[in-house]
Amino acid sequence: MDADELLRQYAAGVRDFREANLVGIDLSGKILREVNLRGANLSKANLAGVDLTAANFREARLIGTDLNQATLIETNFIGADLSQALLCEADLTEAGLRGTKLIAADLRGATLIEANLAEASLNRARLVEANFNEASLNRAKLIAADLTRAILDGSNMTNAILSEAILEGASLVNAIMHGVSFEEADLRDADLSRAKIVSGNLINANLNRANVRGANLSWTSLRGANLRKANLYRTKLSWANLSEADLTEAVLINANLNQANLYNSNLTGAIMPDGTTHE
Repeated sequence: MDADELLRQYAAGVRDFREANLVGIDLSGKILREVNLRGANLSKANLAGVDLTAANFREARLIGTDLNQATLIETNFIGADLSQALLCEADLTEAGLRGTKLIAADLRGATLIEANLAEASLNRARLVEANFNEASLNRAKLIAADLTRAILDGSNMTNAILSEAILEGASLVNAIMHGVSFEEADLRDADLSRAKIVSGNLINANLNRANVRGANLSWTSLRGANLRKANLYRTKLSWANLSEADLTEAVLINANLNQANLYNSNLTGAIMPDGTTHE
């Protein structure tokens, strides 16, 4: 089926194009709201700027597809393959992306407010300045993903894997991240204030100058982490593993270090819970 035929049928009221072969089709700038493309193959298609509000792409193939600036509000991508797809500045507000493959996809500046990305695969995805406010990312895989300056406030990232991910300057205020893995992740200048990261893995993570004020990192491993000049005011670190961590000039005023492991950690110039400066 070519673009003209699809658009003709759509204009006539047809909405069901499930399992259609639309490889390489050019529908850029068109309006195709509520279209059903379940199981269809749209790999390498040009859907830039298309209005696909509430469309159904469940289990569809969109490998390398151009969806830049597309409107994808409440669109269903459950189980779809969007590996290497282009979604820069796309609006995916409240979209369903559970179990979706977005490996190496480009979502720079995309809006994913309240989207469901549970169990999605976003390894090596480009997510610079993407907005995941209140989104669900539980058990999602974001290994080596670039989330520089991304907004993840209030998101649910329980048991998500972000090993080696870049989150420099990212905002994770009030995020729920129990069991999350940030092993060797770059969280420089990130805002994790009031985040909940019980039993997390931040081994060798870079939290230089990060704001962790009022966060709960109890039972979390921060072994070898870089916490130089980090703000840990009133942070809960009970039973946390801070062995070999660098806490040089960190602020630990009123922090809870009950049973925390500080073996071989560097506390030079750190302001301790009682307000004294460690020599």
